[in-house]
Amino acid sequence: MLGYRSDPETCRYLPFEPQTADDVDRFLTTRAARPVLDSPDSSVPLGVALPHGGPLVGDVIVFVRSRPDECVELGWIIAAEHRGQGYAAEAAEALLAFAFDEVQAHRVVARMDPGNAASASVAERLGMRREALLIEAERIKGEWVDTLYYVLLEREWRASHP
Repeated sequence: MLGYRSDPETCRYLPFEPQTADDVDRFLTTRAARPVLDSPDSSVPLGVALPHGGPLVGDVIVFVRSRPDECVELGWIIAAEHRGQGYAAEAAEALLAFAFDEVQAHRVVARMDPGNAASASVAERLGMRREALLIEAERIKGEWVDTLYYVLLEREWRASHP
């Protein structure tokens, strides 16, 4: 995990700077140690590993954005040397099933920097639709940045996964 979370290129579009061993340890002992979806910003993070006991190549996460609105958010991060092989889409597809079947989400969003074409491609591969581009909507790493939203509703998911 430290290998990819400390890589500046991998963290380019993420809301955090490249992480240190202490940062990764803190993530593993706080957010990852309490995988529940019981309040806003609670989350379930999962590792993405290669088949047959292979190494960890990334992680995915599902966050509660609004419990009353039944809205959750997905995120993914994959090590540079393993991108473009379908791991993010495969893991995120499993998270969509979890979000709709277990969490009973009505709406799933994926937020990203508009320059992150690879993440937009993953969202589109999942059947998510581009819903909004918010201009200077968030302050990330000390700068105001635009945010691109992809969305999938439960009824859309069910129609494509009978």
